[in-house]
Amino acid sequence: MAELDDTDRALLALLRENARASTTELGRRLGLSRTTVQSRLQRLERRRVVAGYTVVVDEEAEGPMVQAHVLITAAPKQGGAIEAALRRVPQLRLLHSVSGPFDFIAVLSAASIGELDALIDRIGALQGVERTTSAIVLSTRIQR
Repeated sequence: MAELDDTDRALLALLRENARASTTELGRRLGLSRTTVQSRLQRLERRRVVAGYTVVVDEEAEGPMVQAHVLITAAPKQGGAIEAALRRVPQLRLLHSVSGPFDFIAVLSAASIGELDALIDRIGALQGVERTTSAIVLSTRIQR
């Protein structure tokens, strides 16, 4: 696969700022035509450099939320089943597979400490989960 050039990197940076920006706006900011931007986007999508577009919800708009990082240790050969079960948890915001003493880090968001507590208990009770360790997020200092 060919490497990304500076224009591709600049386009990706603009999409990170606002994935809903029009190709006309992106072209204006990059000094390119709308059709050039569109063809670059299609190429990046085809190569799966751009794997999708998503919405970022302002957590405050949803009301007060409590977030936690839950470190999960899985029994041998149970990672796939645990991941499948976690995909069905709507409060799951992010799931990382990691190296080290834990197998996964799950980022959860709940409306209250009580809901978060019940959710962590539910995850701990999943078939194949050997142990969980959790840390509640007090504040986010940097988000990019």
